[in-house]
Amino acid sequence: MGHRKLRMGMIGGGKDAFIGAIHRIAANMDGQIELVCGALSMHKDVAQESGRMLYLPEDRIYVSYQEMIVAESKLPVDVRMDFVTIVTPNFVHFAPAMLALEYGFNVVIEKPITFTLDEAKQLRKKLEETGLMLLLTHTYSGYPLVKEARQIVKGGSLGKIRKIYVEYIQGWLSKLSEKEGNAQAAWRTDPSKSGKSGCMGDIGTHAAHLAEYISGLKIVQLNASLNTVVEGRLLDDDGAILLRFEENATGVLTASQVAAGEENALKIRVYGENGSLEWEQMEPNTLTLKWLDKPAQTLRAGANYTDRESIYATHNARTPGGHPEGYLEAFGNLYRNFALTLQAKLNNETPKPEWLDFPGIEDGIRGMAFIENVVASNSSNEKWTDYVI
Repeated sequence: MGHRKLRMGMIGGGKDAFIGAIHRIAANMDGQIELVCGALSMHKDVAQESGRMLYLPEDRIYVSYQEMIVAESKLPVDVRMDFVTIVTPNFVHFAPAMLALEYGFNVVIEKPITFTLDEAKQLRKKLEETGLMLLLTHTYSGYPLVKEARQIVKGGSLGKIRKIYVEYIQGWLSKLSEKEGNAQAAWRTDPSKSGKSGCMGDIGTHAAHLAEYISGLKIVQLNASLNTVVEGRLLDDDGAILLRFEENATGVLTASQVAAGEENALKIRVYGENGSLEWEQMEPNTLTLKWLDKPAQTLRAGANYTDRESIYATHNARTPGGHPEGYLEAFGNLYRNFALTLQAKLNNETPKPEWLDFPGIEDGIRGMAFIENVVASNSSNEKWTDYVI
């Protein structure tokens, strides 16, 4: 078959959508992928205008995802899309993903993967039946130093992991923006579009994924308290969770969207017997290691640091150290690793281990389980003691 650009179709992500543009930049970054078709909006005029703005051929600008998937499946093998990327609100994830798989198309999907845990399990079953691939775009696992952090924990130098603190703090929902014409706020705070949880579903899932990804430990128990701070809001906009992981590690996860003045302050600290690591999303090219019995170390991201960092870090860095790479590149890394793995699969070649390091269906299921368990824990009265004076 030979190597060629992979052909991508997009569902959602029209001209006014935030995340669609991010996905297009990320997919385009390494010259592995081209956008060939799209069902970019449910509104015909927006879908057509968005498609034209991206110079898609007229006959490959679709209005519904059903129409796109069916029409693309009828095109010659060397023309039709190879995979579809789903960048719609949460409630329109499951149906297009299932339909794409039924018609033989691989899937890239925004998180949280589905609307319910049950849907995520159905999706896993369909993936197993079809043997197709799925990428879940948990962006933060795409950063070079997050990958390095994971390898450091795996290597054992920190010793047995004891404690994990992870927080994702934002301030953009400090006011009732969903009632003031903010489209992002409107769907993210609507239970019929977002799901059971607002803040924890939107950003708490990122924090939980990062904690499990870096530590290699799965959450086994939690004790959650969710708050709806802004009056008139229908879902949680703030919360804190006590976590228990495998191997007796414990942790604390906090997430808020009403921390006025904060941007995207995702931060993690992982403590082992011998030392710890610390990483912040807003300063992503620095990873700090602290030791019990020696001075602290600062690691920096850089494609030229092959003498001091793992292939997992350097493969996912594009520039020499000191040239900042951030969110867009992390997103690009997910797409590139997915594309390289899919290329290898199409050509009956073996993908390299560092290519296979991207989130998939299992991460999606754990994300949905996290949301359901957090909501269940929050509505239960167990484990809380009234404060008596």
